[in-house]
Amino acid sequence: MKKSVQKPRVAVVMGSESDWSTMKPACEILESFDVPYTCRLISAHRTPHRVELLLKAYEDSLQIIIAGAGGAAHLAGAFAARTILPVLGVPVQSKALNGLDSLLSTVQMPGGISVPTFTIGEAGAKNAALTAVAILALTDQELARRLRFYRMALAQAVPDVPKGYENWIDELHKKGDKT
Repeated sequence: MKKSVQKPRVAVVMGSESDWSTMKPACEILESFDVPYTCRLISAHRTPHRVELLLKAYEDSLQIIIAGAGGAAHLAGAFAARTILPVLGVPVQSKALNGLDSLLSTVQMPGGISVPTFTIGEAGAKNAALTAVAILALTDQELARRLRFYRMALAQAVPDVPKGYENWIDELHKKGDKT
């Protein structure tokens, strides 16, 4: 949990201990934007009562849930069925089907109960957290400013040409001069 006294605005939940390596980037993004959050293990099959406990414990502060689970476990759906808060689904890469099973169990929701679903694995967790930041930034100007700065920094980090291109062109022209 974020080491501040602020109540969490986001909950990062995962189905098992093995999902932590996938979901950790979500927590890192939330930390980098100073968004108060909590992180919990909640199994849709083994500890379903924890869904209600979490929602009740933070009913006055929680605004978004990021839920990651592997295999056929559909933790995001378990939350989406019990709250009107946005629930962002992150399929965890599994050994059996490389995460395709996780993706399908997260994305296949019945009409009326939405779970926006991200890409499989760490990139999905990171993007889910960035989406949570964007949602929160709709009503938080300082957070919106930091998100704009973050995206500008991403754009500035992309070079105009690939590494080695100038050397390759120079060599190509030198060869052309010898013929």
